[in-house]
Amino acid sequence: MDEEYDVIILGTDVTKYLSFKAVDGSFVFNKGKVHKVPATDLKSPLMGLFEKRRARKFFIYVQDYKESEPQTHEGMDLTRVTTRQLIAKYGLDDNTVDFIGHALTLHRDDRYLDEPALDTVMRMKLYAESLARFQGGSPYIYPLYGLAELPQAFARLSAVYGGTYMLNKHECKVEFDEEGKVFGVIYEGETARCKKVVCDPSYLLNKVRKVGRVVRAICIMSHPIPNRNDSHSVQVILPQKQLGSRSDMYLFSAAQIHMLLLLRENSLPLFLRKQRHIIPKLN
Repeated sequence: MDEEYDVIILGTDVTKYLSFKAVDGSFVFNKGKVHKVPATDLKSPLMGLFEKRRARKFFIYVQDYKESEPQTHEGMDLTRVTTRQLIAKYGLDDNTVDFIGHALTLHRDDRYLDEPALDTVMRMKLYAESLARFQGGSPYIYPLYGLAELPQAFARLSAVYGGTYMLNKHECKVEFDEEGKVFGVIYEGETARCKKVVCDPSYLLNKVRKVGRVVRAICIMSHPIPNRNDSHSVQVILPQKQLGSRSDMYLFSAAQIHMLLLLRENSLPLFLRKQRHIIPKLN
């Protein structure tokens, strides 16, 4: 959990209305199989003996790296050195680069390779710190009863501090003053005045442009994910190269301990008909 989310989740005390459970395992899809992500433990079939030695040296460098202590930089300015150049110094092969860039640092494509390496190194450190912090088999946590608990928890917190709710207002309009600053939301002549608005892009079609989309699907499986080492809940990263696609796919398999319930099951077939390109990846 990085500093921004520490402030949002912990700094607001919303955790009084929200519980998390650790995800048991972190895995990556490679050459048709699911493998445990080697972060601190390099016992992985993803790497040969000599590659493990090279990876270990790189992981030690990342572990010891401190931005404020130049003696840990080994003469490299990571705000100028690209990730590709940093990786080349340690001679890591393409498979190792693939799981580091996608399963450890969660880059969605390979553009990071030609960007400054500092972001990738800090992401790797965050992964290791989170792994130690939650003392499980992965650095991930998931809300008890599902993601819908996140907005509900903030709604409860808002109510405690006097928040007001206007429900079933389907055709609200966000209003701006002459300087272009928002001053309120209008519905049927009633105005709720405010300084900030958090809303879906559909309310501000003239101020946003579509640059991409996220495809989501919920699947009920007849069998567990193979090779998950007895982990009841798992996060699996499917890198773009392994799928032959332009971006990664993230798969979360929940366990009974997360207390999830699927509602509106009839919406799934319609969703999959509309998003046909996801079906081959699921298969």
